[in-house]
Amino acid sequence: MADLIFTLLMGCLCGFLAGKLFKGSGNGFILNIVLGIVGSWVGSWLLGGLISKIVGQGILNAIISGTLGAVIVLWVMSLFTSKK
Repeated sequence: MADLIFTLLMGCLCGFLAGKLFKGSGNGFILNIVLGIVGSWVGSWLLGGLISKIVGQGILNAIISGTLGAVIVLWVMSLFTSKK
């Protein structure tokens, strides 16, 4: 249960940070959590080894890779939902 709560909190934090970094887009609390969780997975898959070598394992690694992954997910999402 503690792992689930930690994952939700980290997902929320990473989604919030990504929303602020990516044109300040606010997506709402629930979407930020989902975006942060998906972004954490994408970030650790794409950047996990590189970030681990730079900052090591731990919360900082999770925040950096999760936020960068969430920014990537936000960018991809904006490609499909952009209003032109």
